[in-house]
Amino acid sequence: MSTPNLGVPLMKFNWSGNLLTLIASVAGMIGGAGLYWSGNHELAGKIWIAGTLPALVILLRSIVRSLMRREAGIDILALFSISGAILLGEYLTGALIAVMLASGRALEDYAQQRAGNEMSALLANAPKTANRFDDGELVQVALDMVKPYDRLLVRSGEVVPVDGSLTSALAVLDESALTGESVPVERKSGELLRSGALNAAAPFEMRATSTSADSTYAGIVKLVAAAQNSKAPASRLADRYALWFLPASLALAGMAWLMSGNPVRALAVLVVATPCPLILAVPIAIVAGMSSCARRGVLIKGGGALEKLAQAKILFFDKTGTLTGGRARLVRIEAEPDISQGEVLRIAASLDQMSGHVIAAAVVAAARERSLPLSVPGDVSEKGGAGLSGLVDGRRVAIGSWDYVSASANAPDWAMRFLEQIGEEGGSAVFVAVEGRLIGALQMADQIRLETPRALRMLRRAGIERIVMLTGDRRDIAETIGASIGVDDVRSEQTPAEKRAAIESGRAMGTTLMVGDGINDAPALAVADVGIAMGARGAAASSEAADVVLLVDRLDRVVEALNTARQVRQIAVQSVIIGMGLSILAMLVAALGYLPPLYGAALQEIIDVLAILNALRALRIKPLRVSHYTLTEDQQRHLRADHEQLAPVLEQLSFVAGQLATMPPDMAVKSLSELDAMLQQRLLPHEKADEADVYPVVSTLLGGDDPMAAMSRTHQEIFNLGRQISRLVKTLPLSGPKIESLHELQRYLYSLDAILRLHFAQEEEIYQTLA
Repeated sequence: MSTPNLGVPLMKFNWSGNLLTLIASVAGMIGGAGLYWSGNHELAGKIWIAGTLPALVILLRSIVRSLMRREAGIDILALFSISGAILLGEYLTGALIAVMLASGRALEDYAQQRAGNEMSALLANAPKTANRFDDGELVQVALDMVKPYDRLLVRSGEVVPVDGSLTSALAVLDESALTGESVPVERKSGELLRSGALNAAAPFEMRATSTSADSTYAGIVKLVAAAQNSKAPASRLADRYALWFLPASLALAGMAWLMSGNPVRALAVLVVATPCPLILAVPIAIVAGMSSCARRGVLIKGGGALEKLAQAKILFFDKTGTLTGGRARLVRIEAEPDISQGEVLRIAASLDQMSGHVIAAAVVAAARERSLPLSVPGDVSEKGGAGLSGLVDGRRVAIGSWDYVSASANAPDWAMRFLEQIGEEGGSAVFVAVEGRLIGALQMADQIRLETPRALRMLRRAGIERIVMLTGDRRDIAETIGASIGVDDVRSEQTPAEKRAAIESGRAMGTTLMVGDGINDAPALAVADVGIAMGARGAAASSEAADVVLLVDRLDRVVEALNTARQVRQIAVQSVIIGMGLSILAMLVAALGYLPPLYGAALQEIIDVLAILNALRALRIKPLRVSHYTLTEDQQRHLRADHEQLAPVLEQLSFVAGQLATMPPDMAVKSLSELDAMLQQRLLPHEKADEADVYPVVSTLLGGDDPMAAMSRTHQEIFNLGRQISRLVKTLPLSGPKIESLHELQRYLYSLDAILRLHFAQEEEIYQTLA
């Protein structure tokens, strides 16, 4: 009784065939029973045999296919039961077994159809055309005619046809088909759009960046089709039980025949041994688990991968793009004492608007996050991989690497210290010079994902015993990141071959997982027991080498997949134990002669239904983090926006704290006064509003007596530091601070800076928990 494939056309065919078989079997059993009770026993027997034949034909076909694949062929017990019932004249028993088999197959088809809906929905939504502007006229063209740089229009309710860049001011997208998230998301001008997202609001324009074949959605459709066309998960778990159940059942039936001399007793044993709980319940549970994962944006390519995932003990992670975001972000701004950090960023971003480099895009994004007014540059020239020069507000500006900028600008002492720090901490530096004077520098780095530390803690709770980080980065950078997120081992400066070797050695300690996202991760993903590729936008090589593909770039989806796999395995084992335990007990009763074949067939039907209904629980597996109360989308957006708007305050705080000792007295007084105004007018009111309005709501959602007590205590320390700083600033003489006041102020500024950065990170993690 092999499990059908997941492909939609084949699904419909099997459903129709099994439904007709069930109808024929039930009609034969009921019709024969009516004739038998009316006294026409001979014709009743023929009707029962006729009702049995369709199930017998399907059963023979299934056995032949299993034997051709050199599999266990456990369906042979059902064949012996039906054939034996007909040969021994137990026609009603044969008809009842046929109904049992047909109803089990029909129920299996129903479960698989329901379980395959999430994956089939991905295929059903595939766009076929695009609206393209040709010579100013809007025309509808076939999807394969779209080329990079084409200008496209996406109407309300249409699917984004190819990957591209938004050129309209705003787009509201339903990305649930890609990510499993039902809440629409907003994209602003310049942001990347993924094909497959549904336009949930007004029409917008976009610029194509790839062809349809190279777009995100095409890759997802290809992966889904491969998963649906792969061998159905008849399950290694079921095969292991079948190895001993088949010979044990035949042996018990033979012993019952020999000891009693009655072949009917052997038939009774075989009837209750018909292993529907084994050959139906396990595949149903596994396919249902794959459906639950697909609903959460996790595509699992086969039942074998789901089973291995449930047994995983050792987890290997690539760093870049997996533990980290995989793209540069602004982490620090260095500036000359008489230049503000915001001005350094504004000038750099104004010129970087003319570059397509990923670092330039990150600089422009950072300026837009801070709502800085950017100027339109002129006379721009770019040296590939080095930097740009041009006119910004009528002044000659150069930005880029140290070698590029220092060739035409002075070299202050802070620049060399900045370079040394970049070398120690990792990342890249963007220097900014105006009219031959170096005015500042930007530190760009690939930051740890916000959810990474929490996801790793959840993975340990889910049963992962050892976590190893693999990276090609330098040892000092890798160990710093490893220590901050709490991994067990850090392997730095790793080549793809060394990553593969590390995983091969790890397999000796248990089932291994490997999570990666780049082409260089493909060998490691392939050799791991379960390879997990991060994000559908990742390299095609890594997605094809992986057993599991996360359709959304979130590490906590690995936890969801692991949790689902373990619950599925538990449900499958429960179904087998329930079904086979009851079957074995019934076999012993039948072998002793206390259970006739007819009653045994009825009892086995009840056992089958119980086992299969238990397996169907896998369709209702809930996410690992379930909350009846969550923050609304507006609340989440408001909280994120608040922290983004306060980024300039933190930058100014760090700048003043670091430069205070070297500032001229009048400049120090001015900078401290401006900083105090920012703290009193922007930062402290924000924290007071959080304490009064946000924390009570969050406390209710989290539950418990006072879950935000520690965070409220931090607020009190922030308020205290703010008052101390304000007191000292107001007592400063115009001639500048004394050395004692200077040291005290620096101590308070550094303390406030450290507490605020930690506090913001903690708040964002809590808010993400409730997202």
